[in-house]
Amino acid sequence: MASTTRRFTFLLLDRFTMLPFAATLDALRLANKMSGRTLYEWRLVGMEGDFATCSNGSRMALDGGLGDDATVARDEAVIVCGGDDITAQATRPILAWLRKQARAGAILGAVCTGSHVLAKAGLLDGRRATIHWENHDSFTETFPDVDLQHQVFVDDGSRLTAGGGTSSIDMMLHLIGQAHGPDLASQIADQMLHTAIRTGRDRQRLSIATRIGIRHPRLAAVVERVEANLENPISPSQLAEDAGMSTRQLERLFMRYLNRSPKRYYLDARLSRARHLLLNTDLPLIEIAIACGFASSSHFSKCYRERYGTSPYRERGVQKAAVIAMPTRSETVLALAS
Repeated sequence: MASTTRRFTFLLLDRFTMLPFAATLDALRLANKMSGRTLYEWRLVGMEGDFATCSNGSRMALDGGLGDDATVARDEAVIVCGGDDITAQATRPILAWLRKQARAGAILGAVCTGSHVLAKAGLLDGRRATIHWENHDSFTETFPDVDLQHQVFVDDGSRLTAGGGTSSIDMMLHLIGQAHGPDLASQIADQMLHTAIRTGRDRQRLSIATRIGIRHPRLAAVVERVEANLENPISPSQLAEDAGMSTRQLERLFMRYLNRSPKRYYLDARLSRARHLLLNTDLPLIEIAIACGFASSSHFSKCYRERYGTSPYRERGVQKAAVIAMPTRSETVLALAS
């Protein structure tokens, strides 16, 4: 077991999510408390160096910026804490700093959407990684060279990623257990009222049946197949045949449990994925259309307008305008000071 103090550097991106960051940090605090030793030390850094603003509006004081004094040593760990509007946080200075830490031999990790920034820096290519389930589709389209997993966290040696929320607890308990034994990890879980420690094999989301509230196993299997084949839609008749039922039987099940036809459910699922890609990536509309099973951008636009009451082009423009209109960091400081 490790006996030396290990150091973590947390890179807090603008609008980072509080819960996964706090869960990660508190696991280290409790490791020190429960062991009676300083097993871990940490520091908080950010782009500006004085404070970082999280997605709930709270401010976190930082220990410094990304100067030379923030460079980490070999085998130290850097955890990128992401949150909202993650594509805007992947700036050149951030990416350059992360690549510098990788060259120095640091272990690089991420919680919530921080995986996007590691991937943008090219530091997850050929690696297994995960990200919050809401970002899976956009991540897959943007970073095809990353082996994206659906687990709560992924330990790929010198790369550690957790999906967000309480999955950060599981990742840290995994690391603490490796270094200092499972008994300490269990004591920390007890303190955090974390009654079931998940492993790297546990998936992020509830089962299809639980998530959409259906107790029909064959229907749940069909819905799972629908969600796994949005780019290349399968006809209702083929879905029914593969599930061992008639098309009429399948339609009755969909109407009874989901209040819509199989065709309508499929279209809604494809449009939902398209909307996420539209708002969370810079992919051209035609690429989004193809990724969601539409033969042309015009057909995609027509269906999108019918579903959401606006065109994809206008939806993306409104979203970008809203981000631009948000108060800048300096404007926030001035407002607080006035």
